[in-house]
Amino acid sequence: MSAASGADAALAAGRLAMTQAAREVSRAADRFDQVGPALELLLATRGRVVVTGLGKSGLVGAKLAATLASTGTPAFFVHAADALHGDAGMVAPGDVLLAISKSGSTAEVERFARMVRMRGVPVVAMTGCGGGSVLCGLADAVVDIGVEREADPNDLAPTASTAVTAVIGDALAIGLMVAKGFGPDDFHEHHPGGALGAQLEGPA
Repeated sequence: MSAASGADAALAAGRLAMTQAAREVSRAADRFDQVGPALELLLATRGRVVVTGLGKSGLVGAKLAATLASTGTPAFFVHAADALHGDAGMVAPGDVLLAISKSGSTAEVERFARMVRMRGVPVVAMTGCGGGSVLCGLADAVVDIGVEREADPNDLAPTASTAVTAVIGDALAIGLMVAKGFGPDDFHEHHPGGALGAQLEGPA
């Protein structure tokens, strides 16, 4: 295969990947009304939202925790593996665990969820609830992040599923922000630096 034909094939594959990811995000938007119980639980939380995950789900979870924290919902990320080596102690009564696992059977995430439930901490699961999803059975509320297929040709690499998880996470954060009446002045208090902070300062 020549360099030119290889580049053309890569471009076509990338375009198809974006189309598939967009299709899965659209499907997720169609079922978003189902997240009502999860939003109610997150809104009622007196403490913080503790986000956890492993692998790609963990990377998306870290971003989600940062978005929540900057939009009026106190939150932080705990890596599921680290939770089993002492970091579970960061979770306190009044908190809620937001556990992310595409399959719902990630051992570390499942075990962390069981640990905090024993302390009376509620669990919101962001997962697909197909066969073998233990996390679905453990959770007090479930946010469906399932996809029909990933965006790569082999339907293996987390691509469309991570896009859906990130978009739903943003939607949850925005829903909480609006419900709490978190406006531009509040946002500026959390984000005084950089170009965005300067924009919110207004004219001198």
